[in-house]
Amino acid sequence: MSEDRETSHEMTHRDIALLLADAADEVEIGIAPYQQVVRGGRRRRTRRYLVAAAAALVIAGSTGTLALAGGFGGDGDRVEPPATQPPTAEQRHVYAPQRTTLASGTDKGKEWRVTIDVWGTAKNDVEAEGQLEALGEYGNRGESGAKTASDLIGKRLFFVHLMLGDEQWTKTWGEFTKGETDSGTDLISAALPLESNKTVKDGSDQRLVIGRVARTAQQVTCTWQDGTTQIAPLTTRNRGFNADFRPYIRPADGSPSNWFVCLAPQGKTYKNAEVTN
Repeated sequence: MSEDRETSHEMTHRDIALLLADAADEVEIGIAPYQQVVRGGRRRRTRRYLVAAAAALVIAGSTGTLALAGGFGGDGDRVEPPATQPPTAEQRHVYAPQRTTLASGTDKGKEWRVTIDVWGTAKNDVEAEGQLEALGEYGNRGESGAKTASDLIGKRLFFVHLMLGDEQWTKTWGEFTKGETDSGTDLISAALPLESNKTVKDGSDQRLVIGRVARTAQQVTCTWQDGTTQIAPLTTRNRGFNADFRPYIRPADGSPSNWFVCLAPQGKTYKNAEVTN
């Protein structure tokens, strides 16, 4: 009985050995399939990045910004910043100006307001054609000085308006020359009556003073003919508007210079203005 158990044991080992040999004969021994392994790995990485890209698009749909851009290489993922596009003509305010209120108040029972419109620079004929049409809609085509649309190319125009009651009048206008910047005590000003173009007469008091100064100017002093003065300090774009007029220097959207407005009391007229830091 012991002998039979030994024989059965030897046969079992022999059978296993034969099976292993047969299996080995069927195995093709050669170089590892590196390219297949690499391709498989790349497919997996590609799928992973496609999933990441899909997630980024979902994020973009909810925030309005593409928040993720992926790249391969290194031990980790490289995140690249999203490519920026140059601003469009609309974003540069070629067809609609940036408007800033410079001053407001009440005079002789009528509300008045001084605003400035700054137009972006047209870069080509197409933009200039659109801007010339828009200037006409705003009532400033004549003041622009443009005989044809191409005359507007490369120019940054501004128009200062006086709103008196329900009426609006363009009181002064010009062009910001490229590369030209006000500095130090530079000051350009215009004095005019606080009246509509319908009622203004020769000899009307030049009470309303509108001017531009360097951004570094902290204070402007307006002097009237009788020697009295009014001081306009620097303030921010949206501060300093009260029920009663107060003179201020303030920035204007799109303008390389700051602007100020002074107003003389009834019966007084303008003499001069200067930066008095």
